[in-house]
Amino acid sequence: MPKPASISRRQLLAVAAGAAATRPSVLPAVAANERITLGFIGLGERGTYLLDAFLAEPDAQIIALCDVEDLHYRELERENGKPFGRTPARDRVTQAYGHPPPLVTADFREVCGHDGIDAVVIATPDHWHALCTLEAIRQGKDVYCEKPVTHRFAEGQAVCRAVAAHGTIFQTGSQQRSEAEFRRAVELVRNGIVGDLKRIEVGLASGYESPMGDPTIREPPDADAYARWCGPAAALPYMRARHHRWWRGHTAFGGGVLMDWIGHHNDIAHWSLDLDASGPLRVHAERWEPSATDIYDTPWHYTLRCDYPGGVTSTISDANQRGTKWIGTKGWLHVTRGKLTASDERWLARDFLAGPFRLEPAVSHVRNFLDGVKRRRPCIATAAIGHRSITPGHLGYVSHALGRPLRWEATTEQVIDDAEAQRLLEENDYRPPWQLYGEDQD
Repeated sequence: MPKPASISRRQLLAVAAGAAATRPSVLPAVAANERITLGFIGLGERGTYLLDAFLAEPDAQIIALCDVEDLHYRELERENGKPFGRTPARDRVTQAYGHPPPLVTADFREVCGHDGIDAVVIATPDHWHALCTLEAIRQGKDVYCEKPVTHRFAEGQAVCRAVAAHGTIFQTGSQQRSEAEFRRAVELVRNGIVGDLKRIEVGLASGYESPMGDPTIREPPDADAYARWCGPAAALPYMRARHHRWWRGHTAFGGGVLMDWIGHHNDIAHWSLDLDASGPLRVHAERWEPSATDIYDTPWHYTLRCDYPGGVTSTISDANQRGTKWIGTKGWLHVTRGKLTASDERWLARDFLAGPFRLEPAVSHVRNFLDGVKRRRPCIATAAIGHRSITPGHLGYVSHALGRPLRWEATTEQVIDDAEAQRLLEENDYRPPWQLYGEDQD
């Protein structure tokens, strides 16, 4: 593909300055040279949410938008839902700034190669995360990428290597790390409030039992857009039941509800154990019930048992209460979105002194990323953290495929004494001409 025409930094700042003149008065003025210029890749439901979040930050300037579709309505076929895609995103930016973004494209490489962009925000389906991230890093951009940080294990390793090699500032979209109730739960556990920790229960949602939309195989509304959407994944026959919103049900595009949510609630579990750079000793897929339809090949019901250092065990299961629960010798603590509960209500008091371990004051997840870019310091959910948090899910898929537990050496990321399991773990079946490249490749 020819390299997109470059726009100088001076030209971009002039555009940004002009846009600022018509920006809503509720946002304070910020000098053009103090703004972080952003490009967005993926403008569905989650990408639009992030677009609005960054538009609310006065020192963020969105100058490029990318999606394979000009307009769609997520799982809805008719125009009776919220619109997504390039056109609605462009309209949001224009409304916020009084000026359209300089670049609107269907090719993510134009965003990554744009000379005036500081950072790229990636909110595509999972099977695109790694390729978009690696191209952005190769082009010298910082990255905010939705969770799970990658679709395949080998992709996660490649992203972590590239981030380290290039000094990239990276934020995984595991925003629970920036939310008050989860941070308080981690502080309580790290200070030993529940006593000797024995067990963690990570509760996720169930998978898809039956088709979540129309399973009729048909011609896609836009064949070229669907081909671009599939990209490196298998070009499965088009149907609404595994396209927008429901694509996670098939491993070509995602890892099911298990891999959708493990990067949230298991991320909090790892954080509480101080295992951001490590992981379990053993993973076993003890329960794995497939969907009742062959449209999806991800589990409907599942339970992964994980053994951690210090004798702590965990289960990651849709049979557990949603959220993260810690059980120790002095009681239990449970957190989910918007709610923290405990066996001893005194622990929940605002003025309760948990102990010496304290987290830094919280800011929003996007604010944490922008501050990291400006100050060149790691974000709260780095690529390595995001990769380690979902590794038990990758291991669970391999454990299920082989029908046996896996012993894991987290330091070297190797399955112990099981070459077959290691091979399956590292498999990465891109559709030509796409390939997974390292940080040293052009």
